Amino acid sequence: MKTLQILGTGCPKCKKLAENAEMAAQELGIEYEMEKVTDINAIMGFGVMMTPALAVDGQVKLVGKAPDVSEIKKLLSE
Repeated sequence: MKTLQILGTGCPKCKKLAENAEMAAQELGIEYEMEKVTDINAIMGFGVMMTPALAVDGQVKLVGKAPDVSEIKKLLSE
């Protein structure tokens, strides 16, 4: 099971990233758990200075954008 972490304060881009990440995981048929990290100190603990960001199993995969589903699928397949 993969842990998908959306790092952000809940802005529209953060919500879009969460939607797209969830859709990508479902389309790939992988088991996942979605976690939204909204605490600024926790986000900075990942070394992230710009949101939204996506971490997969604790590793930051992208920062500062909400890419489309196909791009997230590539990240999840690595």
